[in-house]
Amino acid sequence: MSAGLNSERDVNPSQPTTEKTLADFDPVKKPKGNKFAFVCAILASMASILLGYDIGVMSGAKDYIKIDLKLSDTQVGLLVGTLNWYSLVGSAAAGVTSDWIGRRYTIVVAGAIFFAGALLMGFSTNYAFLMVARFVAGIGVGFALMIAPVYTAEVSPASSRGFLTSFPEVFINAGILLGYVSNYAFSKLPTNLGWRIMLGVGAIPSVFLALVVIGMPESPRWLVMQGRLGDARKVLDKTSDTKEESQQRLSDIKEAAGIPQDCNDDVVRVQKKSHGEGVWKELFIHPTRPVRHILLCVIGIHFFQQASGIDAVVLYSTNIFEKAGITSSNDKLLATVAVGFTKTVFILVATFLLDRIGRRPLLLSSIGGMVLSLATLGFGLTIIDHSHEKLPWAVALSIAMVLAFVAFFSIGMGPIAGVYSSEIFPLRLRAQGIGMGVAVNRVTSGVISTTFIMLYKAISIGGAFFLFAGIATVAWVFFFACFPETRGRTLEDMEVLFGNFISWRSVLKDGKKEEEVHGGNDGQIQMGTKA
Repeated sequence: MSAGLNSERDVNPSQPTTEKTLADFDPVKKPKGNKFAFVCAILASMASILLGYDIGVMSGAKDYIKIDLKLSDTQVGLLVGTLNWYSLVGSAAAGVTSDWIGRRYTIVVAGAIFFAGALLMGFSTNYAFLMVARFVAGIGVGFALMIAPVYTAEVSPASSRGFLTSFPEVFINAGILLGYVSNYAFSKLPTNLGWRIMLGVGAIPSVFLALVVIGMPESPRWLVMQGRLGDARKVLDKTSDTKEESQQRLSDIKEAAGIPQDCNDDVVRVQKKSHGEGVWKELFIHPTRPVRHILLCVIGIHFFQQASGIDAVVLYSTNIFEKAGITSSNDKLLATVAVGFTKTVFILVATFLLDRIGRRPLLLSSIGGMVLSLATLGFGLTIIDHSHEKLPWAVALSIAMVLAFVAFFSIGMGPIAGVYSSEIFPLRLRAQGIGMGVAVNRVTSGVISTTFIMLYKAISIGGAFFLFAGIATVAWVFFFACFPETRGRTLEDMEVLFGNFISWRSVLKDGKKEEEVHGGNDGQIQMGTKA
């Protein structure tokens, strides 16, 4: 009441009053997606196609390489899986490199290294040469895996960050599909030539990637960390939904970088370290409670993403289909194309759901479906393994469950690992923190892809998928307990959500109550003013 009286007392009758129309009381419309940010995210995420193509093409090429070079199962496992180990070198180097030369030029480095690796694989004459080529390509993959989500998250406005930061996973899936198609297209060539072309063609996307980077702006957060406020302001104006959001994002980044808010020169001196010095100490030796919680979530999601068996299904899909009863090489390759197509379609669906449904509900639903499909796949393959005659229903069930598994993975677990880890780290820790997540991802993938043949020979093919189902069940419990929702939060606001581990819900409830109290007061004052 007093607010209303005070507001009336402040009104000057001599000043003109503006009449309210019905349009003034309409709810604020959600801004349309920023096209410039969309294009930047597309171009940066193309770096991820390098990993996807290698995974897809190796799924089919390994069978021809085994025949041509007369390899054992152990050598095939090492050939397939060690690229993930090699990529650790790339992802570790990419964190430091991106802080020194910028996110944009780090993408160029990724493309150049993978280009060299793909050409070397195409011209390999023996197993040792091929392993060296895989090492080079692996470093390029590591660079691409780390830098694509970092850059995309840093140029994306909060309203569409989930949508845009899922693009790296979209391009991984597109690369897998291209790899499968390449296998099928070149499978009719002589064995000694076909696999070399399959691998060598991977150099083409890396050339295109290096060229398109020329048209991309640098990350505004990296520019601020270098004291280049004028350049950062220009990029934020282009990649934000509104001018006000651009100013707010710049203010938040300046605060995170330790730059005073009243400092608005185009170029300023940055007192804080901006090239990653001391970051590892802050991450592992003296982490705060929020950082410790964030690190647990990032390491957990990257570990469980791979430990639930996705690379085993994608890389060894021809082996799985053969165990399911498909004996024709042509039919097996066609079935892998169906796997790639399913993954790509469902990852596209996921991009539209991330900012509408949220990360947490989509993730939990995705893993629930993965548990069900993995358990059913294990059941179907076990029945086939113990049957002395072909069972069409069990074959159909197994194929359907492979497709169901990759669909459930792609609609949640696949994209959310990258989206979540790229948005929850504080600015000062983001590059190295995501690099650590990628390292865990690649180590786990390397273990699974290197040992899968030995695993299913030891406990049966069905037993392997029952094991993956059990791991996915543990993952569901972990995510349910520890993962807060991040939809709609700014990157600089994330630390508020973390630090209480499984008690994060109580903190969120307290925050909502506080917002309601403040919101209620604001609403009363506003009503009094209009009275």
